[in-house]
Amino acid sequence: MHELEIAQEIVAIVNDHAAGARVTRVLIEVGKLAAVLPESLRFCFEVCVEGTSIEGARLDILESPGLARCRGCGAEVVLDQPAGLCACGGADLELLSGRQLQLKEIEVI
Repeated sequence: MHELEIAQEIVAIVNDHAAGARVTRVLIEVGKLAAVLPESLRFCFEVCVEGTSIEGARLDILESPGLARCRGCGAEVVLDQPAGLCACGGADLELLSGRQLQLKEIEVI
């Protein structure tokens, strides 16, 4: 389960940036094509924050869709999986976004 490794890295980064302050909220952006299960990530995050200044912080996960451009007609195509078809029938798609995994915000008090 790579979500555990991801959660551990998120906790390490947040701990470094919070510099001992109490963290109340963490916002992560996860692309639909990133091969990360948001609920698994949430569970692993809860386990990893136990006993830290992040314990009790809310983890918000923003799921962003996959987006590709059809090389045939130039149209943009929203993707829920790595492969897809354009409305024109074309399958030659250039992936534009959807694989990102970013720490977007940390709220501290």
